[in-house]
Amino acid sequence: MPSHREYRHMPYTAQQILDLVADVGRYPEFLPWTAAARIRSRKPIEGGEEIEADLVISFKVFREKFGSRVQLYPEDGRIDTTYLDGPFRYMISHWKVEDAEDGGCIVDFDVDFEFRNTVLQRLIGVVFDQAMRRIVGAFEARAKDLYG
Repeated sequence: MPSHREYRHMPYTAQQILDLVADVGRYPEFLPWTAAARIRSRKPIEGGEEIEADLVISFKVFREKFGSRVQLYPEDGRIDTTYLDGPFRYMISHWKVEDAEDGGCIVDFDVDFEFRNTVLQRLIGVVFDQAMRRIVGAFEARAKDLYG
């Protein structure tokens, strides 16, 4: 099933990138194929915070809602996402962000998922790497808009 990993140096602090990724409710403002976002719940967990959210993804003729659990661990510079419900068989992603010695930060992102719908799975499979690069690029562009 498709998986992708991005490793980038960005000219922002680790905290800025973590804050940006954690702001799930604003994803429709900048994230490709994200039509809507709704926070279901927020609660403290050991070492951080847990958010349950719904995202509506829209790609060509497909429009699907899915739920995910986002666990934020600010002291570790980590955000872990797992799938709750919707069109996937499974979906997991991890963000690891740390300040770089020479300034800025190092972003290590990986995602792995599989759609239940084989047509959608084949469709995304054709452009998967390009789509994931575009998504990470959208976070980077958003950081530039917010933090200069």
